[in-house]
Amino acid sequence: MTSPTEEPPTLNRSQKILWRNSKVIPGGLASINRKTEPLIAFVRGQGAYLWDIDDNQYIDYHCGFSPYILGHNDPDQNHAAIAAMESGRSNYGSGPTEDEGELAELFLRCLPMADKVQFLNSGSEATAQAIRVARAWTGRDHVILIQGSYNGNQNVVAANLMSTADQLGGQPVVGDEYPVVPITAGTPLAEQAHLHPVEFNDLEAVRCVAERYDIAAMITEPALQNIGVVPPAPGYLEGLRRLADTYGFLLIFDEVKTGFRTGLGGYQGLSGVRPDLSTFGKAFANGFPIAALTGKVAPMDLAISDDPVKRVLISGTYNCHPVPVAAAIACLRKLMDPALDVYGHLEQLAQQLEQGQCELFARHGITATISRIGSAHCVYFMDHVPSNWWQLMSEHDHQFDLHYRQAMIDRGIYHFPIPTKQGSISFAHTDSDIDQTLKATDHVLGLLVNTR
Repeated sequence: MTSPTEEPPTLNRSQKILWRNSKVIPGGLASINRKTEPLIAFVRGQGAYLWDIDDNQYIDYHCGFSPYILGHNDPDQNHAAIAAMESGRSNYGSGPTEDEGELAELFLRCLPMADKVQFLNSGSEATAQAIRVARAWTGRDHVILIQGSYNGNQNVVAANLMSTADQLGGQPVVGDEYPVVPITAGTPLAEQAHLHPVEFNDLEAVRCVAERYDIAAMITEPALQNIGVVPPAPGYLEGLRRLADTYGFLLIFDEVKTGFRTGLGGYQGLSGVRPDLSTFGKAFANGFPIAALTGKVAPMDLAISDDPVKRVLISGTYNCHPVPVAAAIACLRKLMDPALDVYGHLEQLAQQLEQGQCELFARHGITATISRIGSAHCVYFMDHVPSNWWQLMSEHDHQFDLHYRQAMIDRGIYHFPIPTKQGSISFAHTDSDIDQTLKATDHVLGLLVNTR
């Protein structure tokens, strides 16, 4: 019998890494949501490809939870980051830098609906600051959340992501709020009392909650991209803008996933709806750790308010560290370059993949619907695109989705092996990658149909 301190002899190389890490890291990973089945330890990424510890190659559609819009280890971006270090740039901890100003100017050129921008280190930091600003601006405490919209790991938004039917009371709620379902222990009841989860695409629910409580902010992904790709219904975002103006709360678009993957102007540019505040991360630095809080002048300038009661603290030792700043500048320059036509390339590949998938699902007699916004896409094994979490939870074939993802991984096509998780295409993907993906899909569907 193997002792608790002796490595089990049946583990493969990836499992051995997790087992050893678990001795010093709870769960064996620094981010527990990376623990999946199949368990794969990746050692290298380049362009559209990943390699695991056994040197198996995969076409990557997970893209590290979507930030890699240019692909892994983009050479221009790497050169910029290395040049920043070799030039002697450092995290001085005092005074302004030219680089942060250059990044801000580029960022706001891409995002004409924002007046000012402040940079942080993660999407969770950005959404936490956005809600803090909204509370300072309004003098209120209550926050409206969207069921199925992930907005970070802090207490004020860590609730109601992939909730079960039982947790939500056993039936869908229309026109009102769901019970609060924290996704983490350690959230005080006093904080939970200020959270109000409602379904996506339900304007009446927002109105109901806004009439019942003094709402400081509503935060939402403008299109839900942590449960696949759930688009807003026509008029929904416009309706949120009207409700925010009517009831005096700030509308916050969490564009950490949608921003710069949808287009340079974010989803707000696509929809034409201007939020009061918005948050960004992931794609604008192609995987380097940096995030942004943007918005209208007045709430953003609370960071420098003369009134200490209204002043919002914006600080962080690593805010605008020179390496991710250099990487973000390089990424934005490539995204903005008309000669490269990054978004045109992404759209062409995404259309090619979507059309091929639709043909294959139809040929194999699989009920499936593809939802896509630009290069972000998701296959739903149901007969329509869901409009909210309850529809997705109750109508999507989660078990088939899981088997499909696992079988595709076995064929060298990597999607995150959790049902309904978004897929992403990078600028590094090619027509050949799409063709290879479709061939693998054809093979996998044939296998799954025969065992269904």
